[in-house]
Amino acid sequence: MTEVHARVPAERREAERATVKDVVAAYVGLTKPRVIELLLLTTVPVMFFAARGVPPLGLVVATVIGGALSAGSASAYNCVYDRDIDEQMRRTRRRALPRHIVTPRAALVFATVLAVLSTVILYVWVNPLSAALSLGANAFYVLIYTIVLKRRTTQNIVWGGLAGCFPALIGWTAVTGELAWTPVVLFLVVFFWTPPHTWALAMRYRDDYAAVDVPMLPVVASGHAVSKQIIFYSYAMVATSLALWPVAGTGWFFPTAAVVLGALFLVEAHLMERRAARSDSLTEIRPMRLFHWSNLYLSLLFVAVALDPLFA
Repeated sequence: MTEVHARVPAERREAERATVKDVVAAYVGLTKPRVIELLLLTTVPVMFFAARGVPPLGLVVATVIGGALSAGSASAYNCVYDRDIDEQMRRTRRRALPRHIVTPRAALVFATVLAVLSTVILYVWVNPLSAALSLGANAFYVLIYTIVLKRRTTQNIVWGGLAGCFPALIGWTAVTGELAWTPVVLFLVVFFWTPPHTWALAMRYRDDYAAVDVPMLPVVASGHAVSKQIIFYSYAMVATSLALWPVAGTGWFFPTAAVVLGALFLVEAHLMERRAARSDSLTEIRPMRLFHWSNLYLSLLFVAVALDPLFA
């Protein structure tokens, strides 16, 4: 009997003992709140930048709620589809579906309800363009990344990560009602940021991905090869962030912050590459250093986007 099969009866007993609090927590977990936080962090600052100050509070609230529900819906759909591999991976086996606290059917209904609510909220209280972009991002993440790319190609996160770039567009269109080059630049910043961020995490859990035959790049390439790819995307990310200055006509604050943050990110990426050149041991490479710094980098960069108009 495999380890997974041996564990299922115990987890079903756990599901039978689950309290209302456990079930509520399980449904919240399906939405992956940390992912939602990161996505909103690339939405709200863009709204401030588009408004060149403080946007209407009601508009911010509607955009945040609609965006959070949309991101939560996509994550829940992802949990339903990936429940077979989630049950086998150390990082994900404590999620609601592997623990059998929530059934796949209930999770699917939950994801669909969130998607409908998100679309209605954004359509009615924000605008149709923002609603369409949000729905498109949801569909892209579920259909293109989760179902088509994730288990088939090492480039899964490069192109699948496009879904996570849409919040920059949604934040801008929520305020202006139209697309422009400024949010496209920020869209591309997130696009180039995603591979270093995700590959650093995947390097830490490469044995998990290998065990379930998900061909993340760190599974099929050495740590040194992955680190070189991370450096490439990191330079593209920093260069793209600096392009916002001439494209959007920012003040001095944003390019200064982008240079400082970008330099620190590149230093960390190069340090990891040097460690990976010496050894393929995760203890030596320490990929989670770059992963945590990538979160801080993106957070501070988009805070700089929001603050720049205040220093103009």
